[in-house]
Amino acid sequence: MPAITLAEAVTQALAYELEHDPSVIIFGEDVGANGGVFRTTVGLQEKFGADRVRDTPLAENMIAGLAVGMSAHGMKPVAEIQFMGFIYSTFDQIVSHATRLRNRTCGRLSCPMVIRAPFGGGIHAPEHHSESTEALFAHIPGLRVVIPSSPARAYGLLLASIRDPDPVIFLEPKRIYRKVKEEVPDDGEAYPLDVCYTLREGSDITFVTWGAMVHETMEAADKLEQQGVLAEVIDVATIKPLDIDTILESVEKTGRLVIVHEAAKTCGVGAEIAALVAEKGLTFLLAPIKRVTGYDTIMPLFRLENEYMPSVERILKAAHEVLE
Repeated sequence: MPAITLAEAVTQALAYELEHDPSVIIFGEDVGANGGVFRTTVGLQEKFGADRVRDTPLAENMIAGLAVGMSAHGMKPVAEIQFMGFIYSTFDQIVSHATRLRNRTCGRLSCPMVIRAPFGGGIHAPEHHSESTEALFAHIPGLRVVIPSSPARAYGLLLASIRDPDPVIFLEPKRIYRKVKEEVPDDGEAYPLDVCYTLREGSDITFVTWGAMVHETMEAADKLEQQGVLAEVIDVATIKPLDIDTILESVEKTGRLVIVHEAAKTCGVGAEIAALVAEKGLTFLLAPIKRVTGYDTIMPLFRLENEYMPSVERILKAAHEVLE
């Protein structure tokens, strides 16, 4: 079995669902003939036809509205927004319609749609192409927000998202689309949603993170181990709804918590995690919670983007502060 990248795992999951579920349809800007700006839909239109994998105009609000209408009538649309920075015009359709359809119809209709979008910085992209605004969607009732951090989780979580009866925002960290490879069986096995994944066991400190930042966090944990400190690393994966129980169990064991995310600090998902741990597990803590995040500024252009994103050094600095 050849090892594949996260981008190829997305393609593999989409192909599996297209082949096994005739109600699945994919559409978005350049997803068909060009195979997507990051090549995550490459070859799908040739294999499944233009009726199942459709190119659309540059009209994100229309793309989201089309997904709502299709899902209300029995289809399972998977819509791609080319970059997360272009997703804001879809808010009306997502917030006013997709997330309310089940409630509005007293359960008669659901909205099994997925909106995929590459997100995050690190690829030297211009403005609007490096957003990490997942907290905006996490605030919306009725909406799942899923972020994979590896090829295997991208495959399994995307399958689960497409099969979910309610709307899902599926954010793909483009910085790691091709960073690592691993073997991913194309067996149609979905990963569970709404749970955190413990990637590394430890007893001295808990790291909580998601998306591309998993990789810097794991590197920091490796360096701490060389210093005799055992760090537990948790990949949140589904940031809404949040599996706080797994995080609390880890903090009860370690007594220390560092939260790492690329998004801006103020009102980020890390703040919600910190608040919940303070509410439900304050007596577990041996030190104040630390957050290592992006800054409360627009993501800078490529000369400074590495200064914006949390580094291994910043993560280690926070870890040493809570350990002291």
